Amino acid sequence: MNPVKIFLALYKKYLQTFQPIRFAKYMGVNFGANLRIYGKIYWSTEPWIITLGENVHLTDNIYFVTHDGGTLLYRKHIKDLEITKPITIGNDVYVGINTVFLPGVKVGNNVVIGACSVVSRDIPDDSVVAGNPARIIKTSEEYLKKLKRESLHLGHLTGKEKNNALKQYYSR
Repeated sequence: MNPVKIFLALYKKYLQTFQPIRFAKYMGVNFGANLRIYGKIYWSTEPWIITLGENVHLTDNIYFVTHDGGTLLYRKHIKDLEITKPITIGNDVYVGINTVFLPGVKVGNNVVIGACSVVSRDIPDDSVVAGNPARIIKTSEEYLKKLKRESLHLGHLTGKEKNNALKQYYSR
């Protein structure tokens, strides 16, 4: 294998693991201010048609799939068959671990996507969705009311302070 290709592959792995926002930029992903990435993100083969708004939080093992690979089965009949569509994520969106976005979906603003969801259709503003396929389970307002009711009121603490407070709280 070509040493330059090896170096580039290692460099991409380094960026993906240790500098995920820089990796997204390197791959051509379009994103707004305050992008947060908390794990490994898979940007598909056409990352330049992925757009993320402002204040987007991506947890670990998120897949953006911008094309339909099933077309490969039918290219023997239709040589130019291709399905590739952009993915658009709005502002103030939180994406839970192990989520998959399928081609062409648009996610609105102020949306929470639960862990292990498969987003196969558009999601409107102010929604909380989960499942396979992802479905609306409540409004953002209902979710906020639940969070307020159940909050431990420790979110303002630093990591170490919060860990100590949690240990004290749960040692009762």
